[in-house]
Amino acid sequence: MFTGIITDIGEVLEVDQRGDLRARIGTGYDITGIDIGASIACDGVCLTVVAKGTEPRGWFDVDISAETVGATNIGRSGWAPGKRLNLERALKVGDELGGHIVSGHVDGVAEIVKMVDEGDSTRVTLRAPGDLARFIAPKGSVALNGTSLTVNEVDGADFGINFIPHTKEMTTWGDVAVGDAVNLEVDTMARYVARLRDCG
Repeated sequence: MFTGIITDIGEVLEVDQRGDLRARIGTGYDITGIDIGASIACDGVCLTVVAKGTEPRGWFDVDISAETVGATNIGRSGWAPGKRLNLERALKVGDELGGHIVSGHVDGVAEIVKMVDEGDSTRVTLRAPGDLARFIAPKGSVALNGTSLTVNEVDGADFGINFIPHTKEMTTWGDVAVGDAVNLEVDTMARYVARLRDCG
């Protein structure tokens, strides 16, 4: 489990297509404190550390199945060396829950359809896949590329998010552009409310 509060910006160092896709990700995390088998959310995708090292900088390897590639923006834009990723380590008992409960299981891929600067902030409009739009509500929570965010407004499948300067600086949201594919995880509570309503 995660909170959607990004704690590092990683960088894809190497990508190797084996049976699965293996990616090496450079990080500012203390590698000695990361166990093999640990879970790290990489742009919102919960991945398992399978190797790690410290030369020439701290890094960890993850294996990404074909199913995960197809269900996330990895299959749309691909991960190539130099790509920056939002990183979050798994939640531990006693950690502050600053965002919302995030599983790291991406539900689908949204597309950025509009960006407008409003003062120092940026209003971003995204289009959700049709089957996920009903889980997104004004003032509700979503995880986008692993970042816990509050929805401002909803218009059909389109929804708006306001990015303050701090968020753009501390995550990869300062890098995005119209047309980008974004990993979307809807709020678990919204999913269960919809399920109860459908079964009611």
